[in-house]
Amino acid sequence: MSTSDTTAASGKPILWAPGDWNAFFGFGTNILVNMLTLTALLRFVLKMPDSLVFGRILPALGLMMCLSTMYYAWLAYRLAQKTGRNDVCALPSGVSVPHMFIVTFVIMLPILLKTNDPIKAWEAGLTWVFIQSFILMLGGFIAQWIQRITPRAALLGTLAGVSVAFISMRPAFEMFMTPVIGLTCFAVILASWFGGVKYPKNIPAGLVAIFVGTVIAWGSNLFGLNIGGMSLAKLGAAFSNIGFSLPIPAIGHVFSGFEFIGIILVTAIPFGVYDLVEAMDNVESAEAAGDHYPTTHVLTADGVVSLIGALMGNPFINAVYIGHPGWKAMGGRIGYSAATGLMVIVLAWLGVISLLLNLVPVVAILPILLYIGMLVGAQAFQATPASHAPAIVLALTPHLAAWGKTLVDGALTAAGTSAAAVGIDKLGATGVLYHGLEVLGEGSILSGLVLAAMAVFVIERDFVKASAFAAAGAVLTFFGFMHGPAVGIAVTPGVALAYALVAAGFFAYARSGAAMTAMPKPAAVPAE
Repeated sequence: MSTSDTTAASGKPILWAPGDWNAFFGFGTNILVNMLTLTALLRFVLKMPDSLVFGRILPALGLMMCLSTMYYAWLAYRLAQKTGRNDVCALPSGVSVPHMFIVTFVIMLPILLKTNDPIKAWEAGLTWVFIQSFILMLGGFIAQWIQRITPRAALLGTLAGVSVAFISMRPAFEMFMTPVIGLTCFAVILASWFGGVKYPKNIPAGLVAIFVGTVIAWGSNLFGLNIGGMSLAKLGAAFSNIGFSLPIPAIGHVFSGFEFIGIILVTAIPFGVYDLVEAMDNVESAEAAGDHYPTTHVLTADGVVSLIGALMGNPFINAVYIGHPGWKAMGGRIGYSAATGLMVIVLAWLGVISLLLNLVPVVAILPILLYIGMLVGAQAFQATPASHAPAIVLALTPHLAAWGKTLVDGALTAAGTSAAAVGIDKLGATGVLYHGLEVLGEGSILSGLVLAAMAVFVIERDFVKASAFAAAGAVLTFFGFMHGPAVGIAVTPGVALAYALVAAGFFAYARSGAAMTAMPKPAAVPAE
């Protein structure tokens, strides 16, 4: 490719290169699938009314994503202008996919189940993003320090717990409730994203899966089977949501969500740390491909646009996506990012997503959620030393407890009762250790991280650091950030004392452990 292909005669970078078409269709499809997925989560998991989804949330989401993609197009333009290079590619950005599920299943869904009020669930999501935004903006100064002191197995292990319990399980259940569509679409995705199968014209696997599921659903109606629940009546009704909707300030709703600050802080802080690490990794990936973007600028931009989105009513956070080298290799430069932002505005502000969701069966989208859960869960084992695998498994347990408690609570609520009314002892007699699920599962994000970090440092025979994390666990537990239903003082003092004793024990091992450190490290195999 010659310089004139991507640079104007004046030497200024041009806004559109031929390869931007390829990148736009590929990245635009990715963004469209994400928008369909989050809209399905809002409507069918959180049961939010269409007036809220299409009239408030999606317009605010469109504004946030447009600001993000335009900013990164501008940043790429500046880099091309500064360096005189003709191959600068804009960073891809959009709604953070892991956090899309986290804010849905870990923040908004529990609030919905507790209050039976979708508005309060929405407000909690707004507050979560509000806090996350400031963590991102401040993160450039502390990200490397946090990454340095916390084992990767702990950070990724607790994310794996979320992915297994709250991202993977429900989609897997629903897929097998409609297996003709769910399992078939999952096979399409599995073959491409794990098996390397290429579809004609390099059509993205997610789009192929959605197309296949849609054909099966509508085709089944010809035979009276109605697989997938599609109907012309619903499709016709979806046109009522098409119209021009501008984002409306939701500042009051953001601050109303502070009612649930205890639940929010428990997840906002560790996932804010994850955002920082993820952003640094993705910027580093772009630099390896030849495009240097300052990490501080990226973190600040993600924080600012996420804050604007939250204040306008969007409960999903923005993030730089992985994949910059791929879009660059495809020929993407500056224009593909800006064009994607314009596409999002059209879809979100005109309510077109409503029409698409009544055209596409939700079960055709669910395999994408399961894939994300598989990928995030697998990453914890793949990107850490093999000897740390037991620590990752330990990190899973609080999340499995939280998931189990959610199922028990849901079943009891459906029966018109509660654990307290039935009796903890009676539940225990049937094998349901409700109190154990409750204590272990509360604050699972932090407890998974702390337990895994302790285990990693024990495996590495670094008992001083293991003691430090146990002490941190004692403090966090004492104030209710871990193993407690809400932030407070002496919420679960017995558990806090246990962590303090563990910290003292590890420190004692460190002081008298010269002989132990000289011994060979045992293999991670079961004892005989």
